[in-house]
Amino acid sequence: MTKRVPSTHVPTNAARRRAFRENLLGWYDANRRNMPWRNTSDPYRIWLSEVMLQQTRVNQAEPYYRRFAARFPTVEQLAAASLDEVLACWEGLGYYSRARNLHKAARRIVETFGGRLPDEEEAIRSLPGVGPYTAAAVLSIAYGKALPALDGNAIRVLARVFRVAEDATRAATRNQLRDLAADLMDPARPGAFNQAVMELGANVCKPAAPRCEACPLRPVCAAAEAGDQAAFPVTPPRKKTPHFDVAVAIVFDEAGRLLVCKRPEEAMLGGLWEFPGGKRKPGETLDAACRRAVREKWNADVETHGLARRIDHAYTHFRITIHAFRASIAAGAPRAPADRAFMWANHAELQTLAFSRTGRLLVEFLSVEQAQKRGE
Repeated sequence: MTKRVPSTHVPTNAARRRAFRENLLGWYDANRRNMPWRNTSDPYRIWLSEVMLQQTRVNQAEPYYRRFAARFPTVEQLAAASLDEVLACWEGLGYYSRARNLHKAARRIVETFGGRLPDEEEAIRSLPGVGPYTAAAVLSIAYGKALPALDGNAIRVLARVFRVAEDATRAATRNQLRDLAADLMDPARPGAFNQAVMELGANVCKPAAPRCEACPLRPVCAAAEAGDQAAFPVTPPRKKTPHFDVAVAIVFDEAGRLLVCKRPEEAMLGGLWEFPGGKRKPGETLDAACRRAVREKWNADVETHGLARRIDHAYTHFRITIHAFRASIAAGAPRAPADRAFMWANHAELQTLAFSRTGRLLVEFLSVEQAQKRGE
């Protein structure tokens, strides 16, 4: 059940709007962080940064942004690249649908918009992966459009300043907050306004232990005045995070090459390479799950030879434990389903393929193990 907070919607009169705007932008001008995407007016690079910053903290995204922008410095070069090249450059940043959509959108920009990122909301929203937030952020920062961009940080700031008691995960509340931000926005500096609200949420108005003493909006913050900042934004209680056991096979051929397979492009982690295997079913042993999954998906029988490695990993909405078994082909030869591909990859090839975090950890483990066997 969503926690209930007394509703005291604070009106946004002219004086309050002016104080909010002036205090916020003054603070931002003095305290804004120096980031590479803030030192460019290139709409492509601003768009790239906004895609990378979805679900990713600034300090994590920055080295990937530098590497990606160096590898694909223009939208034309991104569009001309293969998806494998794009995923390999993205590897480790997570949420790989962002990379797939970025690649698709780059091709659409080149084919439909002459290589220029659209500067109108309807057109930019037609691109794969571009939703209301990304469109507003890019259009306000790159083109000066007065559109409010609401991420989690901005929602938290607005919900606290105005003590918005409705469930912040509901679309109706998001629309209310967006209208509120539009009312507060400085039309002369929309990009700076959006970045300032998000910056404040990231560095001052934090989810836990907000630094109210350092906040430029404290004079107009209703939650700070009431002393109930921690109650906002209002959200439903979190559900228990499910856990899955996944059993995979480590299979080498006589030449020392490793069997790896590619995930379907539209699946989670689509387009990445992985080890053959699958989720354990209820009542199934882990080694039996490994043998069954390889047989069902790859039409080959494997014999397992013990557990080699166990890796725990958390995604946004669930957790997994990878159980990697040493295995050998007992009967048949792997055959790929229609929407999949597989290969026997040598050490050099494994370094060029894009893996998920758990897949790369397994590759690195096997590389070290093979080097130790060779006495390196």
